[in-house]
Amino acid sequence: MQSIKGKVIAITGASSGIGKAIALELAKKGAKVVLGARRTKQLQQLVEEIKNTGGEAIFAQIDVKYKADLVRLINTAVDKFGTVDVIINNAGVSQLSRIDELDTDGWEEMIDINLKGVLYGMAAAIPIFKQQRSGHIINIISTSGIKIVPMQGVYAGTKNAVRTIAEAFRQESDGTIRITGISPGVVKTDFADSIKNQEMKTIITRNMENLAISPNAIAKAVSYAIGQPQSVEVGDIVIRPSKQN
Repeated sequence: MQSIKGKVIAITGASSGIGKAIALELAKKGAKVVLGARRTKQLQQLVEEIKNTGGEAIFAQIDVKYKADLVRLINTAVDKFGTVDVIINNAGVSQLSRIDELDTDGWEEMIDINLKGVLYGMAAAIPIFKQQRSGHIINIISTSGIKIVPMQGVYAGTKNAVRTIAEAFRQESDGTIRITGISPGVVKTDFADSIKNQEMKTIITRNMENLAISPNAIAKAVSYAIGQPQSVEVGDIVIRPSKQN
């Protein structure tokens, strides 16, 4: 806990689900959390919830599709707290369909949020991390792509792209900036709400009801990775229901 206490941590996709659970867990351990998402009302409510339990939190309304918004999130952290120690690239979206259905709008949305949104988050934080010669990038990825299945081809592709980029960054880094990938399996969130394909939406919702683990499990994995000494980098964590195939 002491290694998390006082850290300034920016989180994308923080208004609900895994992002919200991460914010609550880290704030409870003494981090100063800077919350980014599109839904202002939910962000305001979460900030109040954290403050009411003695934590420190601020928010910025952002859309990770726009690199300027990620810069603004990091600047919000620096303006308020003087620095940023960790960025958690959590925002993500899924449009599940056969590739030959040619849902090009869905493809572009996933590439913009799941891939470019992560790159924009990294690009916003890395200059600060380089200047202070310390920092930690945490990318919330997915078990999709670890196991390739139909209907998830492009979604899994965006997630595997993040894995590849993160490994390259790890090899390029001199160790002052740590990078961690956390791949959740089926987690109980509102993730299915954005899926346009009704068949897949029904399947994913049923899986969540029968199989899903709490987003708190992912939050604790994030806390574990951040809480390691600066000389220790947790590379990849896969965390899923024990019954998940």
